[in-house]
Amino acid sequence: MSFSSEAKAELCRVNRRKKCCAVAECYGALLYCNSFTPREIRVMTGSADFAALLPRLFRRAFGVGFDRVPEPGAAGTRLTLLMTDREKIAQVFRAFGMEPDDTLSLHINLGVLENDCCKASFVRGAFLAGGSITDPAKRYHLELATNHAAVSREMSALLGELGFEPGQARRGASHLNYFKQSEAIADFLTTAGADVAALEIMSARVEKDMRNEINRKVNCDTANADKTVAAAQEQLSAIRALE
Repeated sequence: MSFSSEAKAELCRVNRRKKCCAVAECYGALLYCNSFTPREIRVMTGSADFAALLPRLFRRAFGVGFDRVPEPGAAGTRLTLLMTDREKIAQVFRAFGMEPDDTLSLHINLGVLENDCCKASFVRGAFLAGGSITDPAKRYHLELATNHAAVSREMSALLGELGFEPGQARRGASHLNYFKQSEAIADFLTTAGADVAALEIMSARVEKDMRNEINRKVNCDTANADKTVAAAQEQLSAIRALE
């Protein structure tokens, strides 16, 4: 299992006490999923834990279920949850203060995210649906990818309210918010609820710092030894010349 999958599995085990936070988490997932339109809601994921969690979240948040979900125990990179019933979709839209037929482009309605706990839940949902993180043993990179430019801009502002300074970029049709600093990534994971993954990030950083320090000392000692040998050779040459 990849580090990203482990982090998402940990997030799926977070205790969700409040209905408002369930609504906020679903909101984040929907704005970062494959399709959130008046015609269909389609979530595709490689996380079996997230695929099992999302139907329960939808029931609690909206009182509706998906029209199609993966088979129990299913695994793979393209697990699909689908909703096409127009009335169900309308109910979901209205929970966020939107009417399906009047919504031309998606935005983040901050009225749904008044509390800090809801903001954290929203960020968690966005990461579960559209986020990824590299193995910290290799490099530091966490990103959130959405097809909606306005959502990406507004997510950047929301993360700013939480004390973060994400970078922004575009990759094809995807709009990205990203982090490349280990401290920011660890803080993001802690905010979302993945404390163990955050600790692994910091442990990887400490290990890298120690390895780099050892390498610097070895290189320094090697350079000093080379200088000593070179100086000794010069002295020997001078002695032989005198002899």
